[in-house]
Order: sequence, then C-alpha cells, then structure tokens
Amino acid sequence: MKIGLLIIDLQEVHVSGVEQKEIDRACEYINYVSGLLRAKGHAVIHIQDIEGMQPSEEAKFAIIPGIEIQETDFNVKKEYSNAFWKTDLEKLVREQGIDLLILSGYAAEHCVLFTYNGAAERGIKAVLLQNGILSSHQDVITAAYRDRNLVSYPVIQALVES
Repeated sequence: MKIGLLIIDLQEVHVSGVEQKEIDRACEYINYVSGLLRAKGHAVIHIQDIEGMQPSEEAKFAIIPGIEIQETDFNVKKEYSNAFWKTDLEKLVREQGIDLLILSGYAAEHCVLFTYNGAAERGIKAVLLQNGILSSHQDVITAAYRDRNLVSYPVIQALVES
C-alpha cells in the first residue's frame, strides 16, 4: 500500500491564532510520521494556501520552521479550502499510486475537513492524523476526531513495516 501524508496550511499567516505549544506538539507528530513515510518511499506533500498573497507578503505564507521539509517532498499551492479544487493534487496522488492519504495541518474545521471531503469525493481513502491537526477552537478537533476516520502514529508505523 502506498501512503501519502498531506501537511495542510502550516504557515505563519494561518496559525498565528493557535497556542505555540499546540503547534509544537502537532509538528512533533507530523515530523515523526513524515520521517517514517519518507524512509519507506512514501509521499509527503506540503499544501500551501496562497489565497490573497501579495509578493511583499511571501515570507508570511512560507511553511512554519517547525515542519521538516526534504527535497523529495512535493508542494501544492492552492487558493481554495479544498486542496483538490483547481490544483494538481489529484493528479499527483494518482501518479504516485497513493492508496491512502493521511491528513494533517491547519484548520481542522476548514481546509483539513474540506480536503478530507474532497478526497472522499474522488474515491481516495483519507484519514486524519491523530494529534496532527490544529484549530483555534479545541472543540472542532474533538468533533473531527469523533466524526472522521483517524489514524495514530503506531498504526502508521505498523503499516509501513509490513
């Protein structure tokens, strides 16, 4: 099974309303999982929301320093909440032969959820990374975990080892 990890909108311009300790915790989980996946040849895809970005604001739209980026990673820029909408994400997922997408990042109630639904609409299996999604509202994360498919890092570890 080929796995892809989406790291959605972890950019300073978006996460400024989230407590730093929550960001650090999510980054730790995301970096651990991305390392597991890279080591076994799976895809790590960074999603950057550039809606409304002016050339003078490019630094604010960069991926936060807490997220590890490797040369082998992919990058998709988007202007809509659903990372599949008017981007090459679906094409990339199909070209890479990805069977399962693990979603992480910001915001659980918007871009993460809309991308999760976008994957389902395209027949792509998707799960949320436990402890890997962020929101400025904690109850949204609880609801996302309750209402969506979820995966923990020990399960991912077992999947890539099998």
